[in-house]
Amino acid sequence: MDQRDADALDAAKLYYREDLSQAEVAARMGLSRPTVAKLLQLARDREFVVIEIRDPREAGADLSAQLIDRFNLQGARVVYPPRNDDSFFGTEAAQAVLQEIGRTGARYLEEIVEDGMSIGIAWGKTLRSVAKHLRPTTTRAREVVQLKGGSSRSGVTTHNFDAIHQFCNAFNAPARMLPLPVIFDKVETKQIVEQDSYIAEVLQHGRETDLVVFTVGSAKKESLVMNLGYLSDDMVEELLGVAVGDACSRFFTHDGEIAAPRVNDLTVGISLDELRTRPRRLLVAGGLYKAEAIETALWMGLATDLVVDQPTAELVLELHAKRMAAQV
Repeated sequence: MDQRDADALDAAKLYYREDLSQAEVAARMGLSRPTVAKLLQLARDREFVVIEIRDPREAGADLSAQLIDRFNLQGARVVYPPRNDDSFFGTEAAQAVLQEIGRTGARYLEEIVEDGMSIGIAWGKTLRSVAKHLRPTTTRAREVVQLKGGSSRSGVTTHNFDAIHQFCNAFNAPARMLPLPVIFDKVETKQIVEQDSYIAEVLQHGRETDLVVFTVGSAKKESLVMNLGYLSDDMVEELLGVAVGDACSRFFTHDGEIAAPRVNDLTVGISLDELRTRPRRLLVAGGLYKAEAIETALWMGLATDLVVDQPTAELVLELHAKRMAAQV
């Protein structure tokens, strides 16, 4: 440990344990107040200090119980944003929700992952947030498997390698990577690649995972999978006309059908039917713009567990009530 780390620990103990102000810590240590602020930030970055807010609404609230009951889930966690008004879903606030959903998803995983489990993960901004918030555990998972191709032809990154690396570190497991594009140009090329022994093995291990961690995307032009450079303009237009969302880059309609069969045939990775067969399936997603996709995915039975934010959860329940009423 170098001197700066030692100073960060000293400052953290004075600030958090002795409840001194930053100015008082600075006087005690003979430092400037800005230096103390930087040391306290370093203490948090190095995880010398871990701050956890226990919100009793998130533990067993009525909203979680409703989600579990309506969609026959094994468990649900609802994240309560720091404020709930019309301005909340701006860019800065949306990032705050993403971080809270990621943190809660990570804590939930730390509860349910067991020794010997194989974990399948997708990718995207939400999964990256979950991975970033994972802490080292003593659990020894069997392996972490990439469930779908993640290479990008555009400048947009999927962060798939970072996420898998962080999952492996947290659960002390080796990785099985899928170094492929998620969508191919030609079915024939995809079929040839899938016959490679290594690729076939990774895909098979993905189908046999004990726990899947995934998110859903909204079927909008801004969604990540639409901007990786693999979908032609006419494919994008076809999807925008019928899809409400995607799970593991498999687009689905409001009625739970494959949105565009020709795009689905070009996609590499676990299918929706295969996803449904996995024993435990944690869906982590949030944001009002994803509400229809989340509700449809839950109605389709894609998830056994859910992490979502409170405004989105309320809208999901409202959309589900409308779906049920329309079927009467």
